[in-house]
Amino acid sequence: MFIYIVKTGDTLYSIATKYRITMDSIRIMNGLKTDRLVPGQDLLITTDVYIVQPGDSLYSISQMAFLPIETIRLYNGLHSDLLMVGMNIYLPPRLKYEAENLSYITPSSPEKNIANVEGFASINTYFGIFEYHILGDGSLSTLDDQQLINLSWENNVAPLAVITNLTETGFSPELTRQILNNPEIRERVINNIYNLVKTKNYAGVNIDFERIREGERDLYSGFLRAIRDRLKPEGYYTSVAIPAKTSDDIPWLKGYDYGGIGSAVDFVFIMAYDWHEASGPPGPVAPIQEVRKTIEYAQKFMRGNKIILGVPRYGYDWTMSNGTALSARAVSVSNAIETAMKYQVPIQHSIPDQQPFFSYRDEAGARHIVWFEDSRARAHKLQLVVDYRLRGIGAWQVGLHFPQSAYLVNEFLRRRRVI
Repeated sequence: MFIYIVKTGDTLYSIATKYRITMDSIRIMNGLKTDRLVPGQDLLITTDVYIVQPGDSLYSISQMAFLPIETIRLYNGLHSDLLMVGMNIYLPPRLKYEAENLSYITPSSPEKNIANVEGFASINTYFGIFEYHILGDGSLSTLDDQQLINLSWENNVAPLAVITNLTETGFSPELTRQILNNPEIRERVINNIYNLVKTKNYAGVNIDFERIREGERDLYSGFLRAIRDRLKPEGYYTSVAIPAKTSDDIPWLKGYDYGGIGSAVDFVFIMAYDWHEASGPPGPVAPIQEVRKTIEYAQKFMRGNKIILGVPRYGYDWTMSNGTALSARAVSVSNAIETAMKYQVPIQHSIPDQQPFFSYRDEAGARHIVWFEDSRARAHKLQLVVDYRLRGIGAWQVGLHFPQSAYLVNEFLRRRRVI
């Protein structure tokens, strides 16, 4: 496997000819709906033989294949770094890291539920079924989730009930404050979570309370510990989704005690994305240097094998006016690439961030800036899971189309099953 970056003048035919593969293999692997490529677009090439091109070096090949130079050198019996154009370089099979992966999934039509579960079961240990939200009296909302639960068990993926503090106006810190500070309601929530997991045949729970305030910091960790104490004796999992943070000095994230949370639950899903999001200015969604800092900070408070690294299957398209973002919308990886192809604009790549971006003008003349995640970005995140010996990788969410992602996960990781 290697990732090819489209150059000016490239066509699907010329790339297929260059590497002696079929055009259909490129189309299928990369989910291409058209043969109109744009410079900077990345294409996943699934072959174990790389054919040396003019200008290639062992270093450039190693970067494309995400393999160490020495591994390529030894596997091919090379005694020097001198390469000849047209030479076959064999790419060795990667030693896969065993991981527990979690992806979020939302109930949909019966046909789409089947497609989503069967399409992603082979790379996931858990499905976080999104979502139940708590109400002010400690009860839980309803969800049409039974088909997804059954499909998850049938495909050997542990279903987790996702519990949030979502309201009609978004994630509510005030609702969380009310519940955590009232022992009676707090206990009712815990009982309702236990009953939900047991009666609906979930394998456990994933708590996603966002915008927790500093005043509820210890109460929240204690709440998670109480849930685990209730669920663990019967073999259920307690997990939590937490925002990415690189220090404890960030005012709006002080409600999340990484140490207290890490000790309270079976594992955590770090939402390592949205450094730039719809309400702010354009920029990288999941910059690699910030993701790395988040992992290193988290590992000061919990073991790496408790951490599932959350990654996005999306980006944002900002509408601009005189350098100011007027609005933004989330776009899947496929949507982003299809937009660049539609307007025939080159995709650029920020090396420090390991994130792609581009700009275009729509039919009304408005300028747009798009940042998103692509195959190169995902491969770097997968390498972080291996390098830091994390529990696994997880994604928000499988309904957002990213055709290369499952192959990349299978390339780097071997799924560990818990059911």
